[in-house]
Amino acid sequence: MKNFTDLISQAKEMQEKMKETHEMLKKIEVEGISGGSAVKVIMNGEGELKKITFDDDLFKESKEIFEDLIVAAHNDAKSKLKAKTSEEISKVTGGIDLPPGFKFPI
Repeated sequence: MKNFTDLISQAKEMQEKMKETHEMLKKIEVEGISGGSAVKVIMNGEGELKKITFDDDLFKESKEIFEDLIVAAHNDAKSKLKAKTSEEISKVTGGIDLPPGFKFPI
C-alpha cells in the first residue's frame, strides 16, 4: 500500500506544480516579428494580443503586404508561445510528453 500512497503523493505534488506553472505562463510575454522587424506583436501567455508596433516605412506598402506582415508576426508570436509553454510544462513533468490536448485537472 505504501507504493500507492507514494504515487498519490507524487500526483498531488505534480498537480500543485502544474497550477504554479499555469499561473506563471499567464504572465509571460513573447514577441513575434515579421518583415525584418517592420511589424512586432506582443502576446501574453493566454494567447492575447497585447501590442502591435509598425515601422514607419511600412505605411508606404500596399494593404495586402501590411495585412500579410501582421499575420506573419502573429504566427511567429504564437509559435514562440507554444514552444515556451511546452518548455515550461516539460520542466514540471520531468520531460514526459503529454498527449495533445491533455489537461491537468487544475
